[in-house]
Amino acid sequence: MRVELWRTMAEETKTFTAASYQEFLKDAKQLMGIRCRDCGNLAGQARPMCPACHSSAIEWHRFSGKAHLSTFTCISIVPAYMAAQGYGRDNPYCTGVVTLEEGPRISARILGVDGNNPQDIKAGMDLVLDLEELDPEHPCPTFRPA
Repeated sequence: MRVELWRTMAEETKTFTAASYQEFLKDAKQLMGIRCRDCGNLAGQARPMCPACHSSAIEWHRFSGKAHLSTFTCISIVPAYMAAQGYGRDNPYCTGVVTLEEGPRISARILGVDGNNPQDIKAGMDLVLDLEELDPEHPCPTFRPA
């Protein structure tokens, strides 16, 4: 009850910024975006204006966490923080464009796939949100095969 009340209050008071988006990922373990109250458009990024009709009548929208993989790439030349996690030339990580069940597309890391065998990763595969292994220093949405 207390956690749900915090989420409701946070959804009503948080500004529509990337920092707020990342707080939802880290603290509430929720994938949030925006919904326009004027046209109903959903967007996967936090922004103070609807990308479709340019209205400022927006609200936070909690996504279900179900998605499918639209496209992907496996990355072997990694930033320092990913190298510290064991990724690199011999252990590439996967990232891609994910189409959420509700329609918007977002960039996300894809966990639970083998970056050394990209032929086994299929565009169109069903995914589910997995924020259990979220890096608190570099939060970004993470998905696994369903």
